[in-house]
Amino acid sequence: MLILGIESSCDECAVSVVRNGAEILSNQVATQIEFHVPYSGVVPEIASRKHTEWILPVYRQALQDAGISEQDLDGIAVTDRPGLAGSLLVGHTFAKGLSLRLGIPFAGVNHILAHLYAVQLEDTVAYPHIGLLVSGGHTMITLVEGPLEMKVIGATIDDAIGEAFDKVAKHLGLGYPGGVLIDELARQGNPAAFAFPGTSLQKGDHRFDISYSGLKTAVINQRQQFLQPGCEASMPNIAASFEKRAVDMLLKRMLDACAVYEVPRVVAAGGVAANTYFRRALREHREIDAWFPSLPLCTDNGAMIAGLGYHVLQQHGGDPLSATVSARVPGFKRDYP
Repeated sequence: MLILGIESSCDECAVSVVRNGAEILSNQVATQIEFHVPYSGVVPEIASRKHTEWILPVYRQALQDAGISEQDLDGIAVTDRPGLAGSLLVGHTFAKGLSLRLGIPFAGVNHILAHLYAVQLEDTVAYPHIGLLVSGGHTMITLVEGPLEMKVIGATIDDAIGEAFDKVAKHLGLGYPGGVLIDELARQGNPAAFAFPGTSLQKGDHRFDISYSGLKTAVINQRQQFLQPGCEASMPNIAASFEKRAVDMLLKRMLDACAVYEVPRVVAAGGVAANTYFRRALREHREIDAWFPSLPLCTDNGAMIAGLGYHVLQQHGGDPLSATVSARVPGFKRDYP
């Protein structure tokens, strides 16, 4: 079964062809980073315009790379939540039109579930497992019991981890995208140079939830008071110390979740799963089996949409043409207290 996957939730215009939810035949990604660099972040209007301009040629290239014609397609999967509404609508409308013209079903796919599924395109990870979603828009600890079954057990109450990286990089004058730049700079620094504070959420049932606003404020406005004796307040040291604290805060909660739910398997996904320290630190925890997608499948891509879309179409069939998109999904960010 050949499924076309369309991803346009943010600033990557991506189309892929995947066979039977497992074999990637093509994976085209057109990135918009250069258009958003001057603004130190994604501008929704620019993003949706670029998707409108690019989606047809990216689609054609994906078919060419896969060595098939559009008549060979059996179904279409497209991101329908969460994301930037304008960007989502471009991909979703394109999928509807294609479905109508080719006479094949289309199905909306949850972007978060697709990220957590991406590793299954390269390895076979048993269910259940703890899914750790780390990206610019979301930070969640989940219990994943099947391709389409996910329970959120922890989430950010403010910034996502990738958002915190971008904001710190912007205030330090490093540029955009912040996550990549901090990763590169941190490799030259001392992660023990600053003892930046972590976050403890004491009110209500927030055992697995996380907050990055305090850490972000400490790095941007109060870092001198956390500088350790004999250490230099250099940019590499700031980057390395911030990166370590941001990641370690999340891994502590993840390990607690593994113990509570008695699940020793962890799948990490999303753009921040490409971070060098994150991957190394997670693998150092020998009490768990840690799985990552390859770097091209960490960031937004159509293959993860097509892969998960295969299961959606198999279990639920296609969506009606009246279906629409949703910018947000309840429960993906916590209220506090």
